[in-house]
Amino acid sequence: MRSRDYGSDVLAQSSVDARAPRPPRAVEIERDLVVEDAESGFCGAVVGIEAGGVILEDRHGRRRSFPLDGGVFLLDGEPVTLIRARSAAPRPPGRTASGSIAVPGLPARVARASRIYVEGLHDAALVERVWGDDLRIEGVVVEPLDGVDDLPEIVRGFQPGPGRRLGVLVDHLVAGSKESRIAAGVTGEHVLVTGHPYIDIWQAVKPASVGIQAWPTVPRGRPWKEGVCAALGVADPVEMWRRILAAVDSYADLEPGLLRAVEELIDFVTAP
Repeated sequence: MRSRDYGSDVLAQSSVDARAPRPPRAVEIERDLVVEDAESGFCGAVVGIEAGGVILEDRHGRRRSFPLDGGVFLLDGEPVTLIRARSAAPRPPGRTASGSIAVPGLPARVARASRIYVEGLHDAALVERVWGDDLRIEGVVVEPLDGVDDLPEIVRGFQPGPGRRLGVLVDHLVAGSKESRIAAGVTGEHVLVTGHPYIDIWQAVKPASVGIQAWPTVPRGRPWKEGVCAALGVADPVEMWRRILAAVDSYADLEPGLLRAVEELIDFVTAP
């Protein structure tokens, strides 16, 4: 190293020792964030927060609590400290995340026979984040599917009828798409298939809420999530989804196309 990097007197005591280790980076706690306790080696996902501590659950289902004050964790091998997430913008008093009037203290209703099906786990998590309070009060269960290619068989197996309605939320429901052809074959008096025009449920979250100017354009033939991650410099789609879900605080973070579709399904399956 050249002497000028040390200043004029290399023996003079510096106010900051360049050799001293940097303090661990502070990371906001998010549910399902996977970290390792540096002292014990216990590795798990965040499943809860308690007074002064965080609860981790490992892949075997074992849970342990670790203090936040003074605790050091490893995130992808990097020492970090965990801090509580910054408070989201306050919602209007007495409103749920979907914007409906909140009913504090009202217990969840016994589940109806009617159901709402969505394409996958990400769709279900996003619907729960915004409409979860409303669905519990109405007694509506949302179940994820593994795509909609087998939707006709799934609908027949559900056996919809009076008092047993089925609503289905479909991605990329636009004229001429595969999804629109499948939907046309299963609609009926007790079945409603509706959806949004976005390629994937990720795209139904407003870009500004995620901190980007726009969702990247992905070339035809390349998996959309993979292309988005590559364009945004994110190596792991799981990490990208974690960021997207954490960015959603209310209906204001979602595009109108998804809001309209979900509200229509809830009205359909809760109608007398």
